[in-house]
Amino acid sequence: MKQFKKPLLMPTFILLALTLVLSSYEIPKGWFEAGANPEAYDVGIDKGAGRNGSDAGTIKCIKNKSNIWGNLMQNFSPDTFLDKRIRMSGWLKSKEVSGWSSFWLRVDDKYSNKSLSFDNMHYGVDRSIKGTTDWTKYEIVLDVPKEAGNIAFGIMLNGRGQVWFDDFEFEIVDKSVPTTGVDKQLGPQNLKFDN
Repeated sequence: MKQFKKPLLMPTFILLALTLVLSSYEIPKGWFEAGANPEAYDVGIDKGAGRNGSDAGTIKCIKNKSNIWGNLMQNFSPDTFLDKRIRMSGWLKSKEVSGWSSFWLRVDDKYSNKSLSFDNMHYGVDRSIKGTTDWTKYEIVLDVPKEAGNIAFGIMLNGRGQVWFDDFEFEIVDKSVPTTGVDKQLGPQNLKFDN
């Protein structure tokens, strides 16, 4: 009597595990994932997806929820930019963003946990990215007061969809270039309501 061998389950399991590993993005060196719902996003490098066929960063929603957000970010020392105005620029494209996406830039006080200036392209004048867009250059301009202790920046995706980003630059600009964000005051103002 001919005996049938049981199919091996191990190769199928290994193949599934390899597929999952290959479909996840690698976090780029110097960056880290953050946000309220990091488990809902696949974040990292998308090989060959950049503007000119180079690699690009990406944030992709992998959960079917709407009230969530993910983020890829960095922190760095403000020493080079102290008491100057800086412009951060970068390129971004989007696919089916259900909420909004944006670059963001924040200057933190070295003496406390407070931010001195901030722009996420959404609050204040809304310049955030929605829906599906092609590669577009975006800029944020903020002052870096001498009291700054940290500069943080990144990309966020609120809701579903996917975004790609590429070619970030930081430069010092003249004070004639208007800021784009909300500058935090270093002390109280207009205590007698004298508008």
